[in-house]
Amino acid sequence: MSRIYLDHNATAPLRPEAREAMIATMDVTGNPSSVHAEGRAAKAVIERARAEIAEAAGAASADIVFVSGATEAAALALDGRGLDGAAVEHDAVAAWVSDALPVDGQGGVTVAEPARSVLQLANSETGVIQSLPQGLAVSDITQGFGRVPFAFDWSGLDMAILSAHKFGGPKGVGVLILRRGTDLAARIRGGGQEMGRRAGTENVIGIAGMAAAARAAQRDLGKGIWSRVKTLRDRMEQAVENAAPDLIFAGRGAARLPNTSCFAAAGWKGETQVMAMDLAGIAISAGSACSSGKVRASRVLTAMGYESDVAQSAIRVSLGVETTEEQVMRFADAWSSAYRKMRARAA
Repeated sequence: MSRIYLDHNATAPLRPEAREAMIATMDVTGNPSSVHAEGRAAKAVIERARAEIAEAAGAASADIVFVSGATEAAALALDGRGLDGAAVEHDAVAAWVSDALPVDGQGGVTVAEPARSVLQLANSETGVIQSLPQGLAVSDITQGFGRVPFAFDWSGLDMAILSAHKFGGPKGVGVLILRRGTDLAARIRGGGQEMGRRAGTENVIGIAGMAAAARAAQRDLGKGIWSRVKTLRDRMEQAVENAAPDLIFAGRGAARLPNTSCFAAAGWKGETQVMAMDLAGIAISAGSACSSGKVRASRVLTAMGYESDVAQSAIRVSLGVETTEEQVMRFADAWSSAYRKMRARAA
């Protein structure tokens, strides 16, 4: 029986459109900084992609700075700014900000001073969607892009962080969206690439793949595909809750991404559940991929007020546009069976 992949928030499978664009770009030989015909051809790929990503994100082409991913984008946006954040931010953002912003029991964050604050669009673990205040300095939009409506121009943001592999693009490429006039000091210096904002020869193949994935992601959003995914997510939650009425669903009372479910069976370690599901042929996670493998309570759930035994017992199930009802119900059956065995051993 084929494996089931339910860890799309860690990385989404490469979209066919992105693969095709990348394969086609492999024959583009030149360095985009070169002035000869081959170099100009490579540069044209980048500038087309810049325009396409800008359109998908509701920004202008001049706002797009290509980087290696969301982690680099966060460092470029946040280094030296001394901004306030919340404990629910991804590690890539949390490394640069304080934990000063309060978090409520549903994962909502209160921002008193937007101009000196950072706030994610959606949480990678719980799927909780934030209401971004106008004038916010920076937002990590990585998990929400292509899943919920977003346009940089009407967001009021100064900067936004985005990574390709979360919406079906390749790993190793991302963008920082920068409002014109916002001060930005390059962290990687050397060449004059990206208008002097990020030195280094651009990842032409990855950039082409990111643009194709961004177009496809916005197409799917426009078609309402995520409403079908939400229905599957809700059916899965109901099925596991029927098997384990004591389950705790983090952020269930808030607006959430349509594909994300985070729940805990107190006392049953999340890592143990992940291993059990892996043996059953199903990929899930025990939180953000960047912090997985570390036996500790979820920082996100702890910030939401959950006790350690709950925060250590949470798992995340995240669906994709290709996920089927048969797959989510196979997961629900496998998880429920493992849960019953765990309870029987504990009795």
